[in-house]
Amino acid sequence: MEGDNRLLKDGSHIYKANREVRHAERPGFRINELEISSGRMVPWHYHNNIRDTFYLLEGQITIYLRNPEEEISLGPNETFSVEAKRPHKVVNPGDASSTFFVLQGIGEYDYIPLE
Repeated sequence: MEGDNRLLKDGSHIYKANREVRHAERPGFRINELEISSGRMVPWHYHNNIRDTFYLLEGQITIYLRNPEEEISLGPNETFSVEAKRPHKVVNPGDASSTFFVLQGIGEYDYIPLE
């Protein structure tokens, strides 16, 4: 996966969020708030250097992971961290919109989309 020429500095144009707000950003760390509708997803991707830590505010999300395959369901006030280089996608399986924080760091942010 390293050296992948699909490396992006921002992957938000790849998925459709109802709302995306950046609450904090400094070199090596950022906090985003995303709201995604029922049935929407942030598609398969990974990050070379950073961990994604998800904190669900409302609704529900399922995080699908590879290497090894795993499925994590989160409800309000639950968290889960995805280590750097681990492929993952985030899906809203519920009937209503879901809102969550993604804490990203520590390190340079990148977004490597997968097929």
